[in-house]
Amino acid sequence: MTEDDIYRRSTQYRLWSFTPETLASLRATTNATAADSVRAAFSNLQSSSEQHVKDHTGGDGTGIEVDCLTIDEEQKIVSFYCLKTLEFVDFCEYPTNVKATAVQYLKRFYLTNSPMTYHPKEIMRTAVYLAMKAEDSFHSVKSFAEKLDVTTEDILASEFLLTQGLRFTFDVRHPYHGLEGGFMELLAFTNDQGEAGPAINKSPKDIRDEMLDMSPPPGISTKAKDIKELVIRCQTAHGRAKELLKTSALLTDAYFLYSPSQLWLSTLLMVDEPLARFYLDTKLPPASDIKPKLFTVLRQCAEMLRSSPAAQPDKEEKKELKRIQKKLEQCRNPHKLDLVGINKAQKRDPDMDGGNGLDEN
Repeated sequence: MTEDDIYRRSTQYRLWSFTPETLASLRATTNATAADSVRAAFSNLQSSSEQHVKDHTGGDGTGIEVDCLTIDEEQKIVSFYCLKTLEFVDFCEYPTNVKATAVQYLKRFYLTNSPMTYHPKEIMRTAVYLAMKAEDSFHSVKSFAEKLDVTTEDILASEFLLTQGLRFTFDVRHPYHGLEGGFMELLAFTNDQGEAGPAINKSPKDIRDEMLDMSPPPGISTKAKDIKELVIRCQTAHGRAKELLKTSALLTDAYFLYSPSQLWLSTLLMVDEPLARFYLDTKLPPASDIKPKLFTVLRQCAEMLRSSPAAQPDKEEKKELKRIQKKLEQCRNPHKLDLVGINKAQKRDPDMDGGNGLDEN
């Protein structure tokens, strides 16, 4: 069984892999359904309690027009809290896999749930806590809550809600192991120890000589003069590719659209295209029909990674985020504001709201 066969049996491939069209359609449906729910909730409040509506809208409680978030605004607010997740996990010095898994939990949850229904700030902290358990880096909920200066109930209130949104699938296949394996293979090639694919009739020495004859990477005018320089080149590419996987790959839709192996190969292509081509030439023969198709996919993935949001929003982006945050406060579903209270009520009455806190889709 190949690595690709194993991946295709994973829940990530079966439940969380999409085409760009199906991903856009899913988000559009989620946004429309949530907007309808928000308007219906405000309408019900208007009918039952004019004063309650007045408190939430600042109006006179009559003729409510709720300005709901657009799909683009929802994506911007979720992306912002993905950035906040990265910052928080780095601050706590949790492992990279915890950070990556937490971000994917957040992104997966908001494919079928809207920020208008559940605020990302509340889901974010639970996503990190759940990711720590999933990645065997568990800390007690009490110590975790203290880092955030919140109660344990604030963390646990949305835990079951989040697991529902994740379809009870907690496995996230990351590209880091693939990158490390590829890096080890490249280092082996420099030491005459690597082996090419079964259809490649080249000795380890032939491969090493070809590696030394590679075109230089971007920004460098000369080829590697010796094995030492070649090793440094591989190490540099590895470090830069890993940084892209820890940032751009997490902040875009790459995990939904590409496999882990496509992700790490795309980052290698971005940082050192000649090295990426050399590596694939050791796996696929020149006449392979797969190679041109693969490069097309890798370039598409690389283009997406280049479009990643900046780690630090600029002045205009901050202004836009502030506007969306303010708008969100005015269009949150009033029935879903108190997750702690909802959680307590559902524990008292499991049949409350059908026992299911999810509204969208």
